[in-house]
Amino acid sequence: MKRLFSILAIMCFVAFGTANATTNAISSANTVVTSIQDDATEDVAAEESLGFHQELKKRFIEGGPGFMGIVLLCLILGLAIAIERIIFLNLSSTNTKKLTQDVEDALQSGGVEAAKEVCRNTKGPVASIFYQGLDRTDEGLEAAEKAVIAYGGVQMGQLEKNVSWISLFIALAPMLGFMGTVIGMIQAFDKIQAAGDMQPSLVAGGIKVALLTTVFGLIVAIILQVFYNYIIAKIDSIVNDMEDASITLMDLLIRHKK
Repeated sequence: MKRLFSILAIMCFVAFGTANATTNAISSANTVVTSIQDDATEDVAAEESLGFHQELKKRFIEGGPGFMGIVLLCLILGLAIAIERIIFLNLSSTNTKKLTQDVEDALQSGGVEAAKEVCRNTKGPVASIFYQGLDRTDEGLEAAEKAVIAYGGVQMGQLEKNVSWISLFIALAPMLGFMGTVIGMIQAFDKIQAAGDMQPSLVAGGIKVALLTTVFGLIVAIILQVFYNYIIAKIDSIVNDMEDASITLMDLLIRHKK
């Protein structure tokens, strides 16, 4: 009987140990599988994060160096001009209310020369217009008004300098894309004519080049159009400030003459 109990105890111990070992093995296997799945997920995510740039580069090369290079050049030149204009316009922005108040205080305290000194020490087209108007006050209010109007036109021309080139690149980029489309279709039909048979593999390359050049041309036009609209809005804002400040200056000069 004791031997039977001993055998049963040994069998229970072995069965319990086997169950624990199996459970541990299953847990280890699940851990390994989960780790492998996590690694695979991370690899897929890494591939997706790098996939956009690789895909963009691949499609750009497939589009052909001829038209795609010209479209890229339009983007580079357009962005260079746009960035230069944005920097210039931001530097040309002036707090017109503060400038007007400073000029008015200078006129009351030190006269025209003090007001001219304030304008001389202030950057921007509004200060330049103020200076030209104040510089002609000795010739009369009519001469000062003409100087303000004339110099306002000069300043407006400087604000709009090179903006027309951006609009040119906006129009040129999709045109080049459409030209690439037409040339790609012509190449596809040439291959069909040479083969004497309508096979998808013959026309797929030409059609793909045609579509890629069109897509990249439209993308360039969209990017430049956003910058162009921002620049035009900035110019309009500065011009409005110039016009309001010019009217305020003439009112100040009229009060000062009295």
